[in-house]
Amino acid sequence: MAAISSLFSPTPSFSTPLSSFKLSPKHPQDSNLHLTCLSRRDFLNGSAALLPLLISPPPPSLAREVEVGSYLPPSPANPSFVLFSATSKDTPALRAGNVQPYKFILPPTWKQMRIANILSGNYCQPKCAEPWIEVKFEDEKQGKIQVVASPLIRLTNKPNATIEDIGTPDKVIASLGPFVTGNTLDPDELVKTSIEKRGDQTYYKYVLDTPYALTGSHNLAKATAKGNTVILFVASANDKQWPSSEKTLQAILDSFEV
Repeated sequence: MAAISSLFSPTPSFSTPLSSFKLSPKHPQDSNLHLTCLSRRDFLNGSAALLPLLISPPPPSLAREVEVGSYLPPSPANPSFVLFSATSKDTPALRAGNVQPYKFILPPTWKQMRIANILSGNYCQPKCAEPWIEVKFEDEKQGKIQVVASPLIRLTNKPNATIEDIGTPDKVIASLGPFVTGNTLDPDELVKTSIEKRGDQTYYKYVLDTPYALTGSHNLAKATAKGNTVILFVASANDKQWPSSEKTLQAILDSFEV
């Protein structure tokens, strides 16, 4: 259970001496950003030409507190939202080919949150044994969403199984529920289940009332399987956020597609 809770813990901070630090962009699409490390002698001797590299602000996609509307395109289906289409540039699992590309819409005021390396699956791709967080977005007034990926082998021994092969909606959420809530899921907290078909892909959808969840007292979830991975999309809100954000979170959830 400690492993489950760690998926939802704050990102740890680290301290590294500048002289040994080498920065790689959190977002590979900004690979043009480089930090040249200076020795203390070079710096004190007046390497003024390199100083802007140390003090220039990062581009928007590298800054944690930047609204997604400043760099994501409007959604063609609903211009009041923006469209996030995940590619191999976005996550370690997508780069490894362990997860198929996915997309969903977001309000333009939401912000993408950074994910600790140990929670991103970066250290274990392409053969992770435990679930990992793909991406996470948040808005203080509306709630948060995250995409969690789980190795198919944790739920079934059948290669390339569909979500129907794994089992019923109730069986699937019983296995994945702790990754929705961040701790545990009681069967009584499952309010509603439904099945959605998009072409050849099947999605299980859930409404959960989770008063003790670490993620929030209200959770919406959507699960599907493709390749060797089960993808779980979770939208969460607390009691204060839920009355005004329920419809928005539902629209985000409905838009999720692998």
